Amino acid sequence: MKKIAVLTSGGDAPGMNAAIRAVVRKGIFEGLDVFGVYNGYQGLIEGKIERLDAGSVGDIIQKGGTMLHSSRCPEFKTPEGRAEGVRQLSERGIEGLIVIGGDGSYRGAQALSQEGVPCVGVPGTIDNDINGTDYTLGFDTALNTVIDAIDKIRDTATSHERTFIIEVMGRDAGDLALWAGVAGGAESILIPEKPHDVDEIITRLRQGTGRGKKHSILIVAEGVMTAQDLAEKLKEAEGIETRVSVLGHIQRGGSPTGRDRVLASKFGARAVEVLLEGRAGVAVGMRNHAVIDYPLTEVFSRREGMEDGLYELSKELSI
Repeated sequence: MKKIAVLTSGGDAPGMNAAIRAVVRKGIFEGLDVFGVYNGYQGLIEGKIERLDAGSVGDIIQKGGTMLHSSRCPEFKTPEGRAEGVRQLSERGIEGLIVIGGDGSYRGAQALSQEGVPCVGVPGTIDNDINGTDYTLGFDTALNTVIDAIDKIRDTATSHERTFIIEVMGRDAGDLALWAGVAGGAESILIPEKPHDVDEIITRLRQGTGRGKKHSILIVAEGVMTAQDLAEKLKEAEGIETRVSVLGHIQRGGSPTGRDRVLASKFGARAVEVLLEGRAGVAVGMRNHAVIDYPLTEVFSRREGMEDGLYELSKELSI
């Protein structure tokens, strides 16, 4: 293998740039020509492919977002779209592709592998919802962004003696909400993996008031309901007045944490090694603090889910 390429797809996540840097520099170290595909699968179809050198990825390890940009590409889901992507790579003599992204990005990588283009997936999503890896790029940074927001909102909640509902991202996974809720000392955490009970939330709020608590923080994952919906349910059920904060896309941005930078560097380098080993349809990840690789098909099996123990702990500590 002499030429490889790298692209980022789907929602951006802090650490993507660090992973791109690792792929390019590890590839060059191994004697490869490395190309960057701009604008994800859409850019692949359109031939937005440029050779990258060591200087191309200088001064990006600390930056959020992705220097290669990203986009959604429904066209790539069609046989014709994928065929054009394969043609663009073949025309340039590119023999392998590293895809940094989430579930949808991985499905594109799997489809390309089945059509003869060796692909390796690198998990880049703040949702931490990729099966087979304990952590994804961007999760730690987004977690710290949410914790910072919770801390600041708590100051206002304390000053005005109010209950605040904070809505966080995560798609259909509750990892971000759960971890942020535990770290931020939330009174109740609503996640998609666990049933919620408005009466239980009200009981917890009453218990807090009974012991002299003047404010409360509730965390709701977007995959459960909106914060506004929860606010309306609490008002209808018990007349509880709340304030709502939707953190939104602020969770995706920002300079990656040290953990995400190191993780990205390890993932990117290992992805290059996997290609050089002549393997295809593989994802890299982390299990039990070790970088591993495994078949992409494992990603699409039923998700293993979040930590039950951490969820129970959150309830025990929020009495």
